[in-house]
Amino acid sequence: MKLSTLMVIKAIVCLAFAVLLLAIPVQLMSIYGVELDAGGAFMARLYGSSLAGNLLLTWLSRGSRDSEALRAAIAGLFLYDAIGLVVAVAAMLSGLMNPLGWSVVAIYLFLTAGYGYFHFIQTPEA
Repeated sequence: MKLSTLMVIKAIVCLAFAVLLLAIPVQLMSIYGVELDAGGAFMARLYGSSLAGNLLLTWLSRGSRDSEALRAAIAGLFLYDAIGLVVAVAAMLSGLMNPLGWSVVAIYLFLTAGYGYFHFIQTPEA
């Protein structure tokens, strides 16, 4: 897979979840078996704003030729998704989410592996 393809995939995932988390966080999280109070909805919306930032970063970086800036973006996205993976796995193992939560784990695993590959193995060249 090309880096630009990975960037577009992440941008699409971020678009979908950012819009839903910003607009209807309580309803979205209920699909995963998680009930949110007002504070939880607030935190979900903050997470949605983070995803919106990731969306912009990945979409604007998808065709970048500046290898130094691109390497920095890849490192940041790798760290972001790796931490998300750990948090999602912990949530699943603690029983916080219903079985649909494994889809969140799968998304983070895919993105972590992808950005890990481009960060550690195939570094982008200008």
